[in-house]
Amino acid sequence: MTGTGRDIAVRRSPVRRWILLFALISVAAAFAGLGVWQVQRLAWKLDLIERVDARVHAEPVSAPGPERWSEINASHDEYIRVRLDGIFLHDKEVRVVASTERGPGYWVMTPLVRQDGTTVIVNRGFVPNEMRDASVRAAGQIEGPATVVGLLRISERDSWILRKNDPVADRWYRRDPIEIGTAGSLAAVAPFFVDADATPNRGGWPLGGLTRVHFSNSHLIYALTWFALAVMAAIGAFYVVRTEFLATSSAEHSDPAS
Repeated sequence: MTGTGRDIAVRRSPVRRWILLFALISVAAAFAGLGVWQVQRLAWKLDLIERVDARVHAEPVSAPGPERWSEINASHDEYIRVRLDGIFLHDKEVRVVASTERGPGYWVMTPLVRQDGTTVIVNRGFVPNEMRDASVRAAGQIEGPATVVGLLRISERDSWILRKNDPVADRWYRRDPIEIGTAGSLAAVAPFFVDADATPNRGGWPLGGLTRVHFSNSHLIYALTWFALAVMAAIGAFYVVRTEFLATSSAEHSDPAS
């Protein structure tokens, strides 16, 4: 009875080791694959940063007209430096909650009507909490034709970070041009907005040019981590193979029939 149990244990032990070996090889391959994917993501991110940097520092081009609105997307258009002319509708401005290097306050989002009748929402810049009311910064409320140079931005959609806007209560947390246009009963509103550059406004407010162009780039760290885990799993597989080899060799030398 004892001999039979010992034989079963001997037969089972190699099976368990081979199963463990297969699992470790699979895990090592999976970790290596994730490392390769992160390397690819790193190349994509570096290319994106280079392209965006080129857009930010390029000569401004005319802001896209309605014939191009359906094609606007973050990959090809965000942060392009644009120029647009029109007349501000200051009575339709909204203030979106902002947290900047200047402290807490608001982005002043003002519709600008272009000559073709379309409207582009312009982020004219930042104002501190005490200057939320337009009456305390009347000098900066430009009347008549105006020219804006700035960066094209894609609408901020719902997310777990940004709260939903409440137009009825005039509480704004996301820079969504379509929602702003709807609240102001505006027609032909562009699906993007423009962050005005640092050109000073009369009275000093709003303060433009505070667009933060930053992309997190931890792909190299992630890649090295996945590759390190792959190496550890490979070492584990090597150890299993070595143990199996030593066990087999020991069994052969201890077998009287050999």
